[in-house]
Amino acid sequence: MFDHVKFGVTDYQTSKSFYLKALAPLGVVIASEGEPSYGVELSPNGKASLCLFQTHEKPAHLHIAFIADRREQVDAFYHAALAAGAKDNGAPGLRPQYTGAYYAAFVLDPDGHNIEVVCHESEA
Repeated sequence: MFDHVKFGVTDYQTSKSFYLKALAPLGVVIASEGEPSYGVELSPNGKASLCLFQTHEKPAHLHIAFIADRREQVDAFYHAALAAGAKDNGAPGLRPQYTGAYYAAFVLDPDGHNIEVVCHESEA
């Protein structure tokens, strides 16, 4: 549906490091990078990407959800994100209020953005 999402962060190096560690379970790597004012493009497959750039203004809070193929990736994201400095905003688990198989975890990144990883697959 989209090619990329780009948003400003208040500490470029901290946020870049956080997202690389937190999204490693999804296979995310640096696809391209310029000056901090231009930013870094992070992607698992060279297609849709997350782009971060340095801003000197406090960014508005966002909610971004990444898709996982397996529930284990949701769990791994959650633990990697916490180890990278995220704040818990919802431990891994089913969210039946959304759909029966909606398995997700939520964390707050260094700027307070609500970052989610969700798996829509039923447990095998």
